[in-house]
Amino acid sequence: MQNQRYPILERGVRRPGFKEICALAVMAKAPRAGKVKTRLQPPLSAEEAATLNVGFLRDTAENIASVASKGSAQGLICYTPTGDEAAFDGLLADGFMLIGQRGDGFGERLLCATEDILSCGFGAVCLIDSDSPTMPSIALHAAVKELARPGDRVVVGPSEDGGYYLIGMKRVEPRLFEGISWSTGSVCAETVERAHEAGLELVQLPKWYDVDDAATLAVLERELLNGERPAFATVDGFDARWTRKLLAERVRMVGARIREHSG
Repeated sequence: MQNQRYPILERGVRRPGFKEICALAVMAKAPRAGKVKTRLQPPLSAEEAATLNVGFLRDTAENIASVASKGSAQGLICYTPTGDEAAFDGLLADGFMLIGQRGDGFGERLLCATEDILSCGFGAVCLIDSDSPTMPSIALHAAVKELARPGDRVVVGPSEDGGYYLIGMKRVEPRLFEGISWSTGSVCAETVERAHEAGLELVQLPKWYDVDDAATLAVLERELLNGERPAFATVDGFDARWTRKLLAERVRMVGARIREHSG
């Protein structure tokens, strides 16, 4: 079955023309209230969190599409749950494709996504989180460039919280996803250690951040509404216009409620 707008890839079904292409795949849940961005509830309601998640997806897809337009890359959404493909209709740039997630734990899902995407014939894959709408375009360009070079390597985009916002590779290496202390501040360091154990060249991208709690939401607001580059950043972030619009509207509504109560 094919989604009307975005083709759905099937595991093990190789497509022609993918061998020299790097898949830029966002690991995403269907944006349903109560199912996404739960760590942002509060300060957001379930509906607000889902709406913000839509903004994140739109911006991340636009960022990836701008990189893919230069050639050598293809935008994907690796989604869950299977059967909820319609939730992405109209949210992604033209040319995007979908592929379903499988696996139980987070590490298993990442491993399966790597296996499934490469089994479709892509020469390389980058798995990207859906929580970094201002992820620098320069990081995506660098990942695609590094994975196009001869030889084997792993590309990692470290997050400020100790995780990573991107991991890219040219072949399946289970050690990168097994025995990792997921949801802790040591995820990136443990992944780097596994890459060294596997004898893989490691390329690190500029540090960025995930928006998954009230503190990082505040960082995002300062970045997009005040033009403040995060303190740890060495490069500028992507101009996330959809997210900026949503944040500006939220600030306006909060201000209106405060004025109403104070009056």
